[in-house]
Amino acid sequence: MPEAGWRAKRWLAIFFGGLILGFPALCVMSLGILLAGAVLANAYMAWSFLPHEAVSVPQPSPTLSPSPTPTPTLTLTPMPLAEPKATLAALATRVAALSQPAVSPLVATPSSPTPTIPATVAPVSHPMADYTIEGLQARSYPGGTIHVRSVLTTTDVFTRYYIDYPSDHLTITGIMQVPAGKGPFPVIVLNHGYIPRNRYWSGADTWSAAEYLNRRGYLTIAPDFRSWGESDLGDSFFSTGQVIDTLNLISALAWLPEADPARIGMWGHSMGGGITTKAITIDPRIKAAVLYAPVSADDAQVLARWGTGCRGGGEDEPDQDCAGAEVLTHSTNQSLYLAYQQVASDTQFLYQMSPINYLDWVLAPVQIHIGTADTRTPPEWSSTIYKALRDKGKEVEYFTYTGQGHSFEGKHWRLFMERVADFFDRHLEVSPLQ
Repeated sequence: MPEAGWRAKRWLAIFFGGLILGFPALCVMSLGILLAGAVLANAYMAWSFLPHEAVSVPQPSPTLSPSPTPTPTLTLTPMPLAEPKATLAALATRVAALSQPAVSPLVATPSSPTPTIPATVAPVSHPMADYTIEGLQARSYPGGTIHVRSVLTTTDVFTRYYIDYPSDHLTITGIMQVPAGKGPFPVIVLNHGYIPRNRYWSGADTWSAAEYLNRRGYLTIAPDFRSWGESDLGDSFFSTGQVIDTLNLISALAWLPEADPARIGMWGHSMGGGITTKAITIDPRIKAAVLYAPVSADDAQVLARWGTGCRGGGEDEPDQDCAGAEVLTHSTNQSLYLAYQQVASDTQFLYQMSPINYLDWVLAPVQIHIGTADTRTPPEWSSTIYKALRDKGKEVEYFTYTGQGHSFEGKHWRLFMERVADFFDRHLEVSPLQ
C-alpha cells in the first residue's frame, strides 16, 4: 500500500475513534452546564420574590410662598379655676419688691445652637392683664417724697397738713394729720368713699375718723386719689388707679420721719372699703384693715350695680348710667378703652379682678362694720367678705349696727370708732397712753 493512503486512513481512524470516545464526555459536560444553569436560575427567582426595602430618592423641597401675616387680636388668657395659694416665700418676695422699681430679669441663653424655628405671630398680652389682682401684685410701688403744700390747722391734739406725693407719674393730693408728741407714730391710711368730684373736698368722709385716731396717737393720712381734689387725672379701671395711689402712699411713708412704716393700718369706707379689700390681697405691709360699709369684693357685683365708666370720667361728672368711681379720661387710649369695655362682661376676667378670689394672700387681721339699713352697699356684701375670710382661716371681726345706714351716726358712730381704735391698738402694738 502506498505511504500516502496509509496515512490518510490512520487519521480517519483517529478522528472517528476520538469522536466515538469524546461524544459521551461532551454530553456529560453539557448536561453539567445545563444543571448548573438551572440551579442559578432557581436561586435568582427565589431571591427576586424576597421583600426588599424601597430606596427613597431625595426630592427637592417645594418653595413655599410667604402667606400674609395675620393681624394680632386681643386674646384673653383663660383663668385657671384653682384658687391662688399664698406661700411664705412668695410673700417675702412681694414685700422686698413692692418699693423697688420693676427690673426685667436676666435670661441666660444656652451655649449650644438651637434649631431655627419659622417665625410665627406671638400671642398678644391682654391690655387689662396689669389691672388684675395678680397683675397688681407683680408691679412695684416706688412711692416718693411726701411734700407739704401748706399747714392748715394746728391744735393741741394734731397738726393738719395739705400734702402731695407721686404715684404712677401723677401728683396725688391729700390730708395728713400728725398727733402732738414725739414720733415716729403708727400710721392709718384713710380711704374715702365715692363722692361726686364737684362736691368733694380734701378730707371729706375721713376727717372725723382722723381726729378720733389722732387723739389715740395715730398719724393719719387721707389720699384724695387721682381725679379728686387737686390730684392729677389718670386712668383707673375697676378702681385699680385708687389702689395704686394707696400703695404708692405706703411706700412714700418711708420718707416721712414722723411715720413708723413698720406699723401701718388701713381704713376704708364704701368705695374706700373696696380699695382696702384689694390692697390687703396685694400688700402685706398693711398690718390691720378696717372695712366700713365696703362695696362688694366681687367686681361683677359692683359692675352689675353701678355699671362701667364712661369717657370723661374724672373730668366731667358722669351721667347716671356711668360709674363715677371709674376714671376714663378723654385722652384714654382707644384700644385700652375698648379692652376695658370687653372684659367688663367677661366672667373669667372679672374673677381675676376680684379680691374675693385671692383671700389666701391676706395676712392682715380684718374688722368689718355694716349698718342693717344700708341701701348703698347691701349688708350681704359685708357678710360675704366676712364668711370668705373666716372660711380661709383669717383673723376677722364682724359687727352690725341695727337701723344704721351707709354712714353711722351718734352713739353708733362712737361705738364704731371705739372698736376701730381698739382693733388698731391691738394689732399695731400701740399703748393706750401713746
